[in-house]
Amino acid sequence: MNTEGANYKAIYTDLILKKFPEKMEICKTLLNKKKLSTLDAIKINQILFPQSSLDVERSNQKHKSYKEEDIKEILKYQEDNCLNITQLALKFKLSRNTVAKWRKKFL
Repeated sequence: MNTEGANYKAIYTDLILKKFPEKMEICKTLLNKKKLSTLDAIKINQILFPQSSLDVERSNQKHKSYKEEDIKEILKYQEDNCLNITQLALKFKLSRNTVAKWRKKFL
């Protein structure tokens, strides 16, 4: 059993080759990484599916989960880009309460 989570690299490589071969060049730099983070997977997903319907967006929000390293990477992104909680929440489609809880717990 794989305890390290999803193998995003294999999942997205297969998806791109089968459904979006024209987008392989755009995603190549991310897919060349040894291991993709959750944030890399989000970037690739945005490239492959640029506009989703509101219903799809809401449905996807219910199924998100983040590992501690992903949360720390998101919070580092906030610091590096001088974003407030609201801006970060909008960028990653999170609730402000979630971001605030993460900040209390991890910073």
